[in-house]
Amino acid sequence: MRKVELLAPAGDLEKLKMAIIYGADAVYLGGEAFGLRKRSKNFSVDQIKEGVDFAHERGKKVYLTLNIVPHNKDLVGLEEYVTELYNIDVDAVIVSDPGMFTIIKKVVPKMEIHISTQASITNYETIMFWYNLGARRIVLARELSFEEIKEITSKIPEDLDIEAFIHGAMCMSYSGRCLLSNYMTGRDANMGDCAQPCRYKYAVVEEKRPGEYFPIEENDEGTFIFNSKDLCMIEFIPELINSGIYSFKVEGRVKSSYYVATVLRSYRMAIDAYYKDTENYIYNTKLLEEIKKVSHRDFTTGFYFGKPTDEAQIYSTSSYIRGYDFLGMVLDYDKETQIATIEQRNRMFIGEEIEIFGPGVDYFTQKIDKMWDDSGNEIEVAPHAQQIIKMKLENEVSKYYLLRKVREE
Repeated sequence: MRKVELLAPAGDLEKLKMAIIYGADAVYLGGEAFGLRKRSKNFSVDQIKEGVDFAHERGKKVYLTLNIVPHNKDLVGLEEYVTELYNIDVDAVIVSDPGMFTIIKKVVPKMEIHISTQASITNYETIMFWYNLGARRIVLARELSFEEIKEITSKIPEDLDIEAFIHGAMCMSYSGRCLLSNYMTGRDANMGDCAQPCRYKYAVVEEKRPGEYFPIEENDEGTFIFNSKDLCMIEFIPELINSGIYSFKVEGRVKSSYYVATVLRSYRMAIDAYYKDTENYIYNTKLLEEIKKVSHRDFTTGFYFGKPTDEAQIYSTSSYIRGYDFLGMVLDYDKETQIATIEQRNRMFIGEEIEIFGPGVDYFTQKIDKMWDDSGNEIEVAPHAQQIIKMKLENEVSKYYLLRKVREE
C-alpha cells in the first residue's frame, strides 16, 4: 500500500520548516507573482531555493502555486520565472489556466504540473483531458462526495494522483470562484486578493425604502449568511484513504506557524496510527482536541458525505474560536541544566501554567518558575515581541518545540 501524502501550507520560510518538522510530506507555497495569496508573505526566488534545499535534505517535496486566472499582461515574465523554478529544483507547479499550462509545458517540458482546485474539476472526463495534456496530479474541487471521488479514482490511470482538501477554511462560492470581492471592493479573488466579503455582516434593503436596513436576525451581533464553517476530516482518515485520494491537503498559507504545527501534528499522528495497525485502527479523539487549541471556526465535513445542510454555515458570528495563546518556540535546549532558549511570541509570566509540545509526541504541562532575559537577568514577565528568554523545562525538548497557554477571558 502506497502511503498517502500529507501536504501543508507554507506562507513563509518559518512556516515551511515548521510544516516539515511537524510531519508534512510536502509543502505548497507561493512566489512573488502568479499565485493566489497576496496576504501571505510569499517567497523570493532565493527563499524558494532555501526552502527547497531544506525540504529535499529531509526527503520532502515543494510545490509552487501559479494558479491565478491571468489577463494578457499577467503572462509577462512567466517563461523566465518558471525556468528559474525548474533550475532550483521545485518539484511541481500548480496551475489552473490552460494558457499558463501551455507556456510551462513549452518552456520547461519536464516540469511536473498539478491542476489547481481553481479549475473546478468534478468529473473523470475532465481529469483525462488534463492527463492527456501531461498533468500528473489533479486537485479536486471541494464540492465532491466520497462516492463521487471513489468513482473518479476507479477510472483514472495509476500514474495520476488525486489531491483534495481535508482541513481548513471553506469558500462560500464554487471552489473559490467567488466574484463578491471584485464587485464590492475591486479586489480580484482570482488574482489572489480576496477581501473575504463572505465574512461581512449583511442586512436587507427594500428598493422603495433606500437607507432603511432590515437585519436578517440571528442574534444581537448581526447575521453572516455566507459564512462557512471550517473543514475538518481528522475523524475520517480511513474513509479518505479508501476513497483513493493520494494527497491530503491542509489549507492555510496565511495562518500562523503555531497553526501549521498544531494541525499537521494531529493529522500526522492519525495517519501514522492508521498505517501502523490498519485493521484495528481507532480514531483518537485527543487529536481533534489538539486541533481545537488553534484559532478556528466550528467544523464541518464539507461535501464528503453529501451536500451540506444549513448546519455547515455559521450565521451568528464571523469570529474565530481562540482558546489558547501561542507563547513561544524553543530555539535550543541544554539537557544537563534543562534550560531552554525560547523565542517569545506572546507575553508570559512567572507562575503561569503552560503546555509544551513537539512533533509526534504528547504535550506536557508545567508552571513557569523562573525566566531570564538574554543577558542572564531574572525577569518576572516576557513582554516584548520575539524576545529571547531562557527557562527551565522539566521534560526534554528540542528545537521547534512550542509553548502555549489557556487564553485568559
